Amino acid sequence: MQDSIGIPSCFSSAEKLTDDHGAVIRSGHSVYMSVYRTKIADQCRLITITWCKNLLLHVLSVSVEGPQGETQYSCKVVELKPWYFSRKQGSKRFIVDGKEVDVFWDFKAAKFNGEKTEPTSEYYVAVVCDEEVVLLLGDLKKDAYRRTGCRPSLIDPILVSKKEHIFGKKKFSTRAKFHEKGRCHEISIECKKRGNGSDSVSGVQPEMEIRFDGHLVIHVNNLQWKFRGNESIHLNKMRVEVYWDVHDWLFSPGLKHALFIFKPVFSSTSFSSSPLSLSSSSTPLSTQTGSSGSVEGFSVSGSSEFCLFLYAWKVE
Repeated sequence: MQDSIGIPSCFSSAEKLTDDHGAVIRSGHSVYMSVYRTKIADQCRLITITWCKNLLLHVLSVSVEGPQGETQYSCKVVELKPWYFSRKQGSKRFIVDGKEVDVFWDFKAAKFNGEKTEPTSEYYVAVVCDEEVVLLLGDLKKDAYRRTGCRPSLIDPILVSKKEHIFGKKKFSTRAKFHEKGRCHEISIECKKRGNGSDSVSGVQPEMEIRFDGHLVIHVNNLQWKFRGNESIHLNKMRVEVYWDVHDWLFSPGLKHALFIFKPVFSSTSFSSSPLSLSSSSTPLSTQTGSSGSVEGFSVSGSSEFCLFLYAWKVE
């Protein structure tokens, strides 16, 4: 995607993430990735937890950033099939820079919510290195520590970003937290046409609506002219920068996706989960804080701000 109109370079970098899973996505899988920063094998690294889902199975994989950020150590942890219960609890080991990294999991009673690829409760995934649990996901934390026999890490992992691929015809929805102490927000994106004719000459114009918790916060008319852009929306104590690129929705044939980025900017160190403020305003990219590295959250030396990358795949 182009940077000529000032859209941050995170768009092109995020596209590379799609390439890694392009074949999987085109074959109809949903993909959900969570990226954390933590200490593994004596270095601060990024660790990515990836869930892929289709009609027949769930696949969980774990990858760890190399010492210079250019190499990935990865392994497929488990495939969950409805008829294959023996793999719903287990462990697997791989080597990172000569250090043993163990992944323990338990999905025997895991609960899934609708189309979501990752479990919602009754599970754990624990990543262990040097007898420390460096990353622990899920709500069965006591079970995880008992199973691993290891202590918690002295360094808490930081959630850097989430990347979610979802499919739909006109409307795309997800849930997201922008702060670990905040509440979960419902985000919906809808692309529709306004007018009575069959083409733009007779008055039909594509438009886009973005809603938070049912409240309309961004409305883009004449989407064919504003297919790339950004606006700010406001939650109490926090501003969320919203970037979009829907070029492929409008101008590309076949299975196509749009990219949305939601980047929170906190106004203070305190956090409140008060209801959503409905105000929104356009903000020039040149006045926004942080570099493209802080927008992406991928640089170990960069900002730890969380970003949500949402890939909305349009199915005709």
